[in-house]
Amino acid sequence: MKVTPRRRRSDSAAAAVAASQAAALGPLPPPEHVTLRDCDRPFWNAIVQARARDTWTDPDLASAAAMARAQADIERLQSDIDLEGEFVTLGNGSPALSPKVKLLELLTRRVMALARMLHVHAEATIGESRDGAKALANERQARADHDDDDLIPRLRSVA
Repeated sequence: MKVTPRRRRSDSAAAAVAASQAAALGPLPPPEHVTLRDCDRPFWNAIVQARARDTWTDPDLASAAAMARAQADIERLQSDIDLEGEFVTLGNGSPALSPKVKLLELLTRRVMALARMLHVHAEATIGESRDGAKALANERQARADHDDDDLIPRLRSVA
């Protein structure tokens, strides 16, 4: 029989203390055997903060690093495509889809697969779409309510 330690309740005082301590520590560092480029770091930080600190394993962190590298590469490729265009001219003068567009698609699929595997996709981090729809409806209602109330201070753009 498999015996796993019981997880603490997420609404307990001990869980609140652990969450505060984890937040104070900042993003997890990558494992020693994983190399990240400087351009990967913002993606790494976002990925590892999408789950509770104590739920990450070394294999998960290695996969998170692959996801961060892929996301940084997507940004670089998208910038190249924006400058060069989606099509290239072949030697015979005919247009063809740039290999960078195909690579961008491949990396995007890789990121989506890794997000599902690591449980850092929207449904895992935010909840089911029906819950998001309820939150959006509440936000829209709050915006509508605040538009009519001049007593509530808000940021205004300066023309």
